[in-house]
Amino acid sequence: MDTSEGRRRRSRILRLFVAVASALVLTPVLATPALAHGAVSDPPARAYSCYTRWASDWQAPRMATEDPMCNQAWRADPNAMWNWNGLLRDGVGGNYQTAVPDGQLCSGGRTSSGRYAALDEPGAWKTVDLPSRFTLNLLDGSSHGADFIRVYVTRQGFDATTQRLRWSDLELVTTTGRMPTGTTTPVQVNAPGRTGRHIVYTLWQASHLDQSYYFCSDVNFTGGQTPPRPRPPLPPRPRRRHPPRP
Repeated sequence: MDTSEGRRRRSRILRLFVAVASALVLTPVLATPALAHGAVSDPPARAYSCYTRWASDWQAPRMATEDPMCNQAWRADPNAMWNWNGLLRDGVGGNYQTAVPDGQLCSGGRTSSGRYAALDEPGAWKTVDLPSRFTLNLLDGSSHGADFIRVYVTRQGFDATTQRLRWSDLELVTTTGRMPTGTTTPVQVNAPGRTGRHIVYTLWQASHLDQSYYFCSDVNFTGGQTPPRPRPPLPPRPRRRHPPRP
């Protein structure tokens, strides 16, 4: 017999089911970047560097004082950090300096509707210490391959804290040929005659499509030899707080 108590119980179960279903629909999905593309992981590109340091605590007030350049980048567009591996342009056809004009090199010519524009801002970005000879590593989770990887370094006298990067500020120091890429893609670099803060600029032309990637890595040349650093870990999965949807 369908008693009133039974009907009330079924009604409570139905309401609970609806509430859970609604919560699943309304709750944003935790956006960890799919390893569909890549970035320079060592010395770390700006977006990758900010992501690996702050993804698990990206709304922390202390970021403003501890890491002000990453703080302004997170505040300008958090999705630039969550999508650290998407700083690319399609169909450039080799016309890199046209597609990526002066002052916009670190954002790939303000690709993705300007998502990465904050990366062009000069300032005290966190640096890593390097000797003049070092190994650059590209992280490419999908193994797109490379038609080539070009590595540029700013000339001595360029001030990354006050100047936007221009092509004329760069010196090409390494060019690879066609090569496979993966989670570790080492490229040997030699940039003599430099000390202090510089930008290492990497242009990666992928092999799977006409797709080019652009990365600014902030470094401090020590003027001597330093022991090799441990291989950088893969980017962490954020442990708390949901990012905004792309």
